[in-house]
Amino acid sequence: MAEGSSWNTLLVDIDDVGVATVTLNRPDKLNAITLEMDREFFECMKKLDAEPEVRAIVVTGAGRAFCAGVDMSEGNPFDQEAHAEHDESLGTSSETIDERAALWRLATPVIGAINGAAVGAGLTIATLFDVNIAAEDAKLGFVFTRRGILPDASIHWLLPRLVGVQRALELLMTGRTFTGAEAAEMGLVLRAVPADEVLAAARELARDIAVNTSPLAVGVAKRLVHHYLGESSRGDAIRQETKLVWWSGEQPDAMEGVMSFMQQRAPEWKTDKHTELPEPIDWR
Repeated sequence: MAEGSSWNTLLVDIDDVGVATVTLNRPDKLNAITLEMDREFFECMKKLDAEPEVRAIVVTGAGRAFCAGVDMSEGNPFDQEAHAEHDESLGTSSETIDERAALWRLATPVIGAINGAAVGAGLTIATLFDVNIAAEDAKLGFVFTRRGILPDASIHWLLPRLVGVQRALELLMTGRTFTGAEAAEMGLVLRAVPADEVLAAARELARDIAVNTSPLAVGVAKRLVHHYLGESSRGDAIRQETKLVWWSGEQPDAMEGVMSFMQQRAPEWKTDKHTELPEPIDWR
């Protein structure tokens, strides 16, 4: 289990209802990303997703920042040979870099608790999460153009879908910084709260999911939303969705959901978030 693993750049805790909290743990460097942190983070996320008892994942940062982007002290962050050598030394292929960053394929909801500054790669990583809650005064920014480079993590595809084309272009072209409160206004994050309330708010949302929702239903719903962002045919989407609706109604959680509601008690879910679907779906 990820909680018991030895991570050099992360702290991992799992509570009594299956909410895992992953903390980026380089506070003296504002949690800036190193090659090691990059590898550990995505490896940890996939390990947590593989655990049936982990119902939601909250990601936050140690200290006063969420993540200050790439740690430039490691040298040129765009040295492809260095990245390839790093992956080879770990027994992984450089071809898997994009694969391991695909958090939308996980069956487990991922909630960001952006407790402080999130700039550059620190913000693109957070944008990969399903939901984000940010500190009102947190400093955020896709600052890449101000460094002469381009954003990563499919941000050119996703950002216009979150905030609209003109707003996305403005944020990407200027590379300006903005607050968590402004991010909430434009729809980049779900909501903004005082900094000392961010982690509690994220955990409250995660615990609501963990306790009150079906693992199977949540896992499929999350991945369908991301999957349908790339589906051009609404007709194809509704046909597939309808099949899954009827199928889900035949699963044990459907009866448990109704009975627990009728009996006014906490549900005792029977399914696993990785329950095999009636027909395979390419979650790409």
